[in-house]
Amino acid sequence: MPVPLAPYPIPPAPYTSPANGAQSQLVCSGCRNLLLYPVGATSVCCAVCNAVTAVPPPGTEMAQLVCGGCHTLLMYIRGATSVQCSCCHTVNLALEANQVAHVNCGSCRMLLMYQYGARSVKCAVCNFVTSVGASPSIPEQKFNN
Repeated sequence: MPVPLAPYPIPPAPYTSPANGAQSQLVCSGCRNLLLYPVGATSVCCAVCNAVTAVPPPGTEMAQLVCGGCHTLLMYIRGATSVQCSCCHTVNLALEANQVAHVNCGSCRMLLMYQYGARSVKCAVCNFVTSVGASPSIPEQKFNN
C-alpha cells in the first residue's frame, strides 16, 4: 500500500538586504567569532559553528572590549558598567572612551589602557608596572651608537 507523502513546507521568502548594503556586526554566541550581517536581520547563523545568534533590537547601541582574562572579544550594550565573559567568567570593567587613557609599557612597549586618575598600570604581557604621570607620557627615543 502506498504511503502518502506530506507536502514540503513552503520555504520562507529569502531575506533581501537593504539597497545601501549597510552592515552591522556582533559576536557569535557559539564560537565567539565576529559576524557581519545586513542591517534589518533578526538573527545570524555563523558559518563556522552554525550557531544562531539573535540580533539586538534596532537602536541598541553596542560597544566592545577585550576580556582581561582570556582576551576574547566581548560585545555589550553601551552604558553597561561591567561585562562578564561567557568563556572564562571574568567580570570586566566597561569604561567609556572618555574615562580611559593610554601609555606604552615601560619595559616591552605594549600599548596599555588605564582609567584616568590611576598612578600606575601593570602590563599583562610582561608584568612590568609603569608609572603614569599627570601629563601624557611621551615615548622615549632610542638612539643607536
